[in-house]
Order: sequence, then structure tokens, then C-alpha cells
Amino acid sequence: METIARMKNTVQEYQWGSRTFIAELLGQPVPSERPMAELWLGAHPKAPSRVEVDGRWVSLLELIEQRPAQVLGEAVAARFGRQLPYLFKVLAAEQPLSIQAHPDLAQAREGFARENRLGIAIDDPRRNYRDANHKPELICALTDFWALKGFRTVPEILENLSPLDDPRLLPELSQLRSAPDGEGLKRFFGALMTLEEARRARVVSAAVDHARQRPADDAVGGWVCRLAEAYPNDIGVLAPLFMNLVCLAPGEAMFLEAGQLHAYLSGNGIELMANSDNVLRGGLTPKHIDVPELLRVLRFTTGPPHVLHPEAAAPCEAVYRQPAREFALSVITLATERPLVRAGRGVEILLCLRGEAEVRDDRGGRLALSRGQSLLVPAAVAQLSLSGDAVLYSAHMPHAGENA
Repeated sequence: METIARMKNTVQEYQWGSRTFIAELLGQPVPSERPMAELWLGAHPKAPSRVEVDGRWVSLLELIEQRPAQVLGEAVAARFGRQLPYLFKVLAAEQPLSIQAHPDLAQAREGFARENRLGIAIDDPRRNYRDANHKPELICALTDFWALKGFRTVPEILENLSPLDDPRLLPELSQLRSAPDGEGLKRFFGALMTLEEARRARVVSAAVDHARQRPADDAVGGWVCRLAEAYPNDIGVLAPLFMNLVCLAPGEAMFLEAGQLHAYLSGNGIELMANSDNVLRGGLTPKHIDVPELLRVLRFTTGPPHVLHPEAAAPCEAVYRQPAREFALSVITLATERPLVRAGRGVEILLCLRGEAEVRDDRGGRLALSRGQSLLVPAAVAQLSLSGDAVLYSAHMPHAGENA
């Protein structure tokens, strides 16, 4: 495979998804029959994309296995073990996703080997590590996108939880006051996560009662109440009080490092991550929560999150600078009078979010691309030409100057 090719991608239907956003993007009936949560573009074994090659549709996973040098390029194939290093998604959240964190590479390798030795099946609900890879990820807002990311400063946490400073949380808050550092925060969070059920219910109830007394336009109080409706008595209801609450405007993005506690609450976005499925959960979920393992993986740093904005990288193209070695994300804004001609960037996936474009490569490939459509650019392509009136998102391998 040496030229650009169309893709067909899988929609994941999770309960928290939207019945409108992805359906509209794909030109399907709205509202959709079931919630559409994520559109996956890539070669993840759970749902690999299909690629049109010589008039037939082939799994991208199989295509990479058969032609790694053409699709990935020799260097990427050697470095990442004949695997597409990234997974590209459109995410549409109507309801909150679980609070979670991801391990770093060393933790993932150790945890995966450990659970294999223990004989825990890959599909066992108790499994924490489903592969030996880490999962840095980038979320880029397409609409207003609400999220939680990282811990607030200790003074903020104490201020937000001070109305609960009675027998419900007095021991834990006293300990945090006496040790207002990372180690103290770790002990406080661990104690919060392991509260006895009846006590946890009282704490959550008190937090909701206080949230209802906040002004109507107070986002923190509003999210405490919304989370309580979705997950009654879940300790994650308190998360907006001890985690940073963020609303990304369209075009803004955040990078999620290993060990960073986070949750996506609502909105639509582009998500790009290393090709991994390792998740340690910490609330707002009926799924398995392993508190000791979560505490081992988490980094207890504090402070507001860094919001990313696209930076010009070429005419019509801007990149989100971040440190991951597995992927880069850029947005291409084409106008009729401003075509874009640039070098290939290794294995690349282009997704059209608006308008229509024509994409050509130096090997004779020529395809039209419209809203909701995507195509694969194999590493064998050395040059691309894009024209039309459209907005495209590009997932590709980092090149010089794109990493933070």
C-alpha cells in the first residue's frame, strides 16, 4: 500500500454517549437509536478501522501486519513493534465518564506482567492492565467541553471542604491541614476513597446540601449536584471540590500525563492517545476500582491545568504542542484560495469535520473528503496536496518542532 486510502471506522455505543453529535457528523438519522459515545480511527484490536485497498475493505490491523514498512514506515515499525502507535477518536459525552488515571510505561509493563503471572484473564473485570503500554492522551474541544483534571491546591481543597469540617470529615481534613503537601494529599485522598459506606453516604449528602446553597451560576456546585444525580453516594461526587474543574472552549486542548487524575464530564471533542487500554478508575463508575493500585499510579501534584492552543506550523495548519512521542495532532483550515502542499508525516489519519476537500499524494492518489469522512496516509507517501473549503484534523507521528 503506497497511496492514500478511504477508511471505515467503528462507533462505540456507551451509555454516556450522545444521540446527536456523532450521528450528525456521519450523516446518519438524528437522534440515533442508541447513544454514540466514540468514533474510533486506528488499529486497536478491539475495533480496527477498515481501509479500502484495490477495491476491497481490509482491516488496518491486518494491513499493518502484512505491509508494515509501507504503512508505518520502517523506523516506526521497528520502534513500536509493527503497531500503529496512536488511537484517534471523536468523543461525544452526554453524561460524565469515570474518574481515572493511566500508568506510565514502566508501571504498565510491570502491572501487565504481574497480572499475567496471577492468571487474571485479559477480559476479567478486575483486570487493571490489559496491555503493556502507557496511555498519554490529548483532548481537543469541538464544543464547550467540561472536564476535571488534577488536584486543586491544598488551600483550595480545604476551603471547598470546610463546610464539611464536622465529624463527617474532621479526621481527614485535620490530617491534610497538618501535612499540606503531596504525601499529605495522598493520605487524604486514600482515606476519602476508603470511607466506610454509611459514612461516605453522609459526606456525599452533606456536600450536595451545601452545593445547593451555592449561587445558581456556580459551576462547582452545579457539577456536584449533577454528579450526585448520576452516581448517588459515589465519592466521586466530591471531585469538583478537590479537583480542578475546567471548561475548554472550542479549539482549546489539554494533555493528560501519566498519573494525572481526570474525568470528562460533558461535551464533544477530538481525543488522541497512545494505543493502550490501561485504566485505573477512581469514582463515578460501577466498574472495578482498585484503590491501592490507583494510589500507586497517581501523582499528587497540585495546581491549575495547562490549557493548550494550536500554534501555527505551516500555512493553513496549526499543531497542539505536547510531549508524547506516539502522536501529534494538528488542525488544517482550508479555504478555496489557500491550498496546502506539504511533506508527508509518516503514517497519518485525516478526518474532515467541516466542508469538502480534495487530497492528492505524490504517488497518483486522489480522493475527495467531506464531513465525517477520513482517510489513511501511509508512510510511503512523501508529499500531500490539500485543497477546498474544509476543516480537517490530522493525527500523525511527531516531527521536528511539534513536541513540547
